[in-house]
Amino acid sequence: MNNTLKTRLNNREISISDPIFEEINHIQMENEERLVHLNTEFHSKQERNQILSTIIDAEVDETVTILPPFHTDFGKHITLGKHIFINRNAMFVDLGGITLDDHVLIGPRVNLITVDHLIEPEKRRGLNTKPIHVKRNAWIGAAATILPGVTIGENSIIAAGAIVTKDVPDNVIVVGSPARITNELSF
Repeated sequence: MNNTLKTRLNNREISISDPIFEEINHIQMENEERLVHLNTEFHSKQERNQILSTIIDAEVDETVTILPPFHTDFGKHITLGKHIFINRNAMFVDLGGITLDDHVLIGPRVNLITVDHLIEPEKRRGLNTKPIHVKRNAWIGAAATILPGVTIGENSIIAAGAIVTKDVPDNVIVVGSPARITNELSF
């Protein structure tokens, strides 16, 4: 995906009549076949990373581990650091952009959601995009959901099942729905 399209997707409202939807749909269809290939056949770690590289249109470091099935609605707006672990059934709704820094852990059935539908009924089919950034050494527990525009702080832990609606500072544990800080971590 070219940087122009990424720039056009960042932090914005997209009307269903916007011509950008044609480009988005074309990329989604291309990636659908790659996702089916990734998720329905056995692959070595190296093969999985090669397939993921074609999905996200960027080199995936050999230290990244992804366990299928892996799901994404778009794929081309994902940035991965090194030493990342993504467990089974992760869902990345990445149209708004997802960045995972080095040493991030993603638990099974985690949802990273970067889009919202618009509130007004006549515009509801449109989208509002906001990026998610998971900073170095953060751990997202099983079945947690991170909503659009959220940054997860360095070394922070998101408890299993938490729904994160706002930024999480560095070095904390958050739990619940909506997620709230329960502990501060000191190292």
